[in-house]
Amino acid sequence: MRTIIDWLKRYRYRILLAPLVLFCLIQLYYFAQIAWWIKFNPESTSFMRQQLEVLRQKNPKARLKYQWVPYNRISGNLKRAVIASEDANFSAHEGVDWEALMKAYEKNIKRGKVVAGGSTITQQLAKNLFLSGSRSYFRKLQELIITYMLELLMDKVRIFEIYLNVVEFGKGIFGAEAAARHYYGVPAVALGPEQAARLAVMLPNPRYYGTLRDSAYLAHRTEVILQRMGSASLPKKTAPPPRKTASRRKK
Repeated sequence: MRTIIDWLKRYRYRILLAPLVLFCLIQLYYFAQIAWWIKFNPESTSFMRQQLEVLRQKNPKARLKYQWVPYNRISGNLKRAVIASEDANFSAHEGVDWEALMKAYEKNIKRGKVVAGGSTITQQLAKNLFLSGSRSYFRKLQELIITYMLELLMDKVRIFEIYLNVVEFGKGIFGAEAAARHYYGVPAVALGPEQAARLAVMLPNPRYYGTLRDSAYLAHRTEVILQRMGSASLPKKTAPPPRKTASRRKK
């Protein structure tokens, strides 16, 4: 026993430092992965892998419905509907809507548990790409760190493109293309305003609403989003800085 105590005293700083080093290495991994996704599309996400594992517990041959499409092959109706429904200030904020976050925090304090997140589209993407669906303040902290990494390395259009392609729209259904074909039999680029609005209102709880497509709540919420879509501000591609040309010397 004495030997163990002496060993702990001798290496206590290294023991205390180890979790910090591990935490930093994990952040470095996230940073490198996001940098890769600036040019290359994600093949899967943490949420996809978790959902596939659940589905395969019942059916070992289960597969996800998922098909990547470029940003310009996704209906503008869906883009406006998602922003109107999920994050009206997406084009303006730097990743976190602190006002919405404080309202969620106050609600959680009153309930005595985490029941609301106040997440932006960028935060939702951070969670979908790397984290789980569990709710805790530590996970929220990690979500914020990844959110700022995304905003630092990517422009808004790329963030939104990835989000629309990987977000969950139902049990085993991921991305705008798979959702449009599953629910309406059309490609994502052909979604009409009402179809897009109905898909957008499913996002807070897609597995639940995927089986209750005719619910009164979805119908009412769809009408609300249809009215807001006209004022939804879509992100614009960040223009690259102009190249500097070498000035010629006057003779």
